[in-house]
Amino acid sequence: MEATGVAAVLPVVVPVAIEVLPVVVVAAGAASCLANKAGQPANIDARLANSAEDQLVLSFKSLTIRQDAMPPRPDYGTKGKQIKLRANFFPVRVPKGPLHEYDITITPAQGTAIRRVKRRIFQLAEQSQDWALKGLKGCVAHDSSSKLIAAKVLPQPLTVTVPYFEEDEEKGDKEYVLTIEYTKALDTDSLQQYLSGQPQYRGYDILPVISALNLILGAHPNRTQAGGGVMVGRNRYFFPSASLPFPLGGGLEAWKGFYTSVRPSFSQLMVNVNVCTTAFYTEGNLAEAMIAFENASFGARMSVFVQRIRVRTEHLGHRKSVKRLAKFNARQHKFEAQELGGTVTVEEYFRRRYKITLSYPNLPLIDVGGKKSVFLPPEVCTILPSQPFRGKLLDEQTAEMIKVAAKPPNVNANAITTSGLKELGFQQGPNVSPVLDVFGVSIGSEMAVVPGRILTPPRIRYGKGEQRVDDRASWNLRDVVFAEGANLTSWTVLLIKDGNRRDEFADPQDRELQSVLQGFAAMCRTSGINVTQNRPLIAVAELPRKDPQDPVRTHAITAIRNALMATKQKPAFLLVILSNGDKHVYSGLKHLCDVYLDVPSVCVQAGKIRKERGQPQYFANVALKVNMKLGGINHSVDEASMNKLRQPPTMLVGMDVTHPGPSTVKGTPSIAAVVASLDLRFSQYPASLRIQESKKEMITDLRDMMEERLLAFRNKNRELPQKIIVYRDGVSEGQFSIVVSDEIPKMREAFRKFDTQTPYRPKLTVVICGKRHHTRFYPTEAANADHNGNPKAGTVVDRGVTAIYEFDFFLQAHGGLQGTTRPTHYFVVCNELNLNADDLQTLTNAVSYTFARATKAVSLAAPAYYADLACERGRCYLHKLLMGFSDAGTTTASGSTAEEDVYKEAEKMWRGGVRGTLKDTMFYL
Repeated sequence: MEATGVAAVLPVVVPVAIEVLPVVVVAAGAASCLANKAGQPANIDARLANSAEDQLVLSFKSLTIRQDAMPPRPDYGTKGKQIKLRANFFPVRVPKGPLHEYDITITPAQGTAIRRVKRRIFQLAEQSQDWALKGLKGCVAHDSSSKLIAAKVLPQPLTVTVPYFEEDEEKGDKEYVLTIEYTKALDTDSLQQYLSGQPQYRGYDILPVISALNLILGAHPNRTQAGGGVMVGRNRYFFPSASLPFPLGGGLEAWKGFYTSVRPSFSQLMVNVNVCTTAFYTEGNLAEAMIAFENASFGARMSVFVQRIRVRTEHLGHRKSVKRLAKFNARQHKFEAQELGGTVTVEEYFRRRYKITLSYPNLPLIDVGGKKSVFLPPEVCTILPSQPFRGKLLDEQTAEMIKVAAKPPNVNANAITTSGLKELGFQQGPNVSPVLDVFGVSIGSEMAVVPGRILTPPRIRYGKGEQRVDDRASWNLRDVVFAEGANLTSWTVLLIKDGNRRDEFADPQDRELQSVLQGFAAMCRTSGINVTQNRPLIAVAELPRKDPQDPVRTHAITAIRNALMATKQKPAFLLVILSNGDKHVYSGLKHLCDVYLDVPSVCVQAGKIRKERGQPQYFANVALKVNMKLGGINHSVDEASMNKLRQPPTMLVGMDVTHPGPSTVKGTPSIAAVVASLDLRFSQYPASLRIQESKKEMITDLRDMMEERLLAFRNKNRELPQKIIVYRDGVSEGQFSIVVSDEIPKMREAFRKFDTQTPYRPKLTVVICGKRHHTRFYPTEAANADHNGNPKAGTVVDRGVTAIYEFDFFLQAHGGLQGTTRPTHYFVVCNELNLNADDLQTLTNAVSYTFARATKAVSLAAPAYYADLACERGRCYLHKLLMGFSDAGTTTASGSTAEEDVYKEAEKMWRGGVRGTLKDTMFYL
């Protein structure tokens, strides 16, 4: 959530943690950089200032590497302008150890699966006399669940008895027993050997000791006593004191917090600290919040809002969790109330029993019961404070969240080094975590300073001449002719009428519409597309009004289908002029065109295409898509940048998997995409798409999908590629080894399908691309920063905060528009091409300039970016399920429909995916 934001524009000097961090954030004009306190340039960390890392890499050459092992780092990159950067990493002093790990069992186990209950058990345990008497106070860290780390050996056997009562009770009748059982000692000496790069420690499993240190560092921000934060997910802590919450609308607000994670790096253990933002419920009346949420966006569901929310009942003062939203209201639901003499409605019950006249009797009731349902009117409930929202944000809330989260680098660096270190308990002095002292751990106060380089951008080739790339890794389309123009022999225009009279064209005879279409066709011709002189056929689809009973606008798509089927002939190409940005209409239209009609389509919005200001630029941007979807080539990069790939022929591949998020129907499949280049200019990337088991990260049908891509390459080039480079997106760090053990063998199985008398064994290199990390870089000198103070486009880092043994690097190929830019982390898991650091870094930078839909470098290697877009297109085909609706009945986030039935429903919607002529094109662009 840092992609956009507002940069500082005035020359200011902002002190950053004067007491603890000898750096200042200097904004020169609008460019900010991090220097040291005296204003002198920062010095690279001493551990990186000699040749020790290079000697380490040389020592790897003597290692014997198993075929299924990750390749070691071949060397470090040298190309580009040498610079210095601060990174949001702080040195950690490793305790001499050992640390002692214990497993915790809670008995009875019944009822303890709920995280809130477990946390309450441990809160009460820490307050108990038993905890102190048995030597646990002040010398342990735990996860409030099943794991405990101690600074000393604890007596065995060890149990702690915990009388349990809720926060709104003074005492209870439950009792839990914690059994704390010794498992092993965690040796920190081996960690030190690993950090120093000793070859024999390459396979050493550091995860247990890293996990233990994360528990120790998280003990303070996650404490149950006053001042503790709210932990959301893993290692993310949110503090109401960090900054005032920002309203997002619809009953939600944004909280600022900090992410922290212990990371190994060469000769130094580090902790990565970053700012983060997430949505919380706004404290207040539940009924009013539910109404605000539903009114915030068409299709918003109250059932999503109330799922698992904690409330206090105002009539009794009890604290309850909402299990679900009922399908009836206070006037409809009746029950037996003996004290009132018989059957009454909920509305009548509250009026007679509690003298409460309901203001919202028509609002659905909420179920706050356990095994037995207990229904309450939402208006008698107050949302309790400090609760993260775990559903899917509405589009309007997401837009507000981006405004809050996107801050320029000087603001984020300032937050990390001041309130971040303080709230996390890392700051030396009165605010330091007492747990750190007990374990002998301390955190340095200065961000790491690491070497980086700015790579030279490639030259951009069009049909006529080259375009100059500016400092922001972008160029313009003025007087540009595409490298290879496609043929637009006939086309159809579809006008969508959806009640937006201000922007919509009146009818097919609208003079302004004719002018717009002529101007657009002229721009396509100027750009090199061979456009027919015949006027396009114009169809009109009048959409029915939005209806809450049709939340994904199925009837609107039926109207569009009818309008297209009424045309004299099947469209060869469809230009859709949308009335607005309705996501339901867009998704349904793409599903219709791609899966049912086999028609290439491009969508524009009426309000944008008819606006005279910037119209030529808008036409040109749409022409980019049209040319690619019809099989053309927009641009390429100079041969020198890609010469490693052309001989022998190379195929670039992108892979990604996208998963159903919160608020979807349980059991909705994940979507996998494999795209691959067809031509030696690396421009056209047709896609193979599949649905697969819900939330499975590995690609199930990879063998067949890779076979499809190889067949397409052979059909185009009459030969198979001899080199294949895969950019694999969508894999979490813990799954890298599974790519090696599961996906790479499937790719090799696909290769064997092409065996003749000669085995087909192309050289394979696989690079995992990661964007979901928290590493950020800050230039130390204004000359190496962009206008916002971010690193310049082409900045690459492979020392100081990267893997010790493995081959990885961070690359920010793109120029940041606003906010703090996030580099992409590239990690090599297979390297049969024997690419060295300079080879792969310059190639990946160049490939980032080949993305056909833009006139700038993108943040992710283009093949992976295309795979991501293909997955997004696949989501259009399952839109209904992803919005939380199923034919078997509306299904909440938790899901009540059998998952097998949901998968069958998804298969019907998928209809075998994209077939016909579209499957060999970039239909997803």
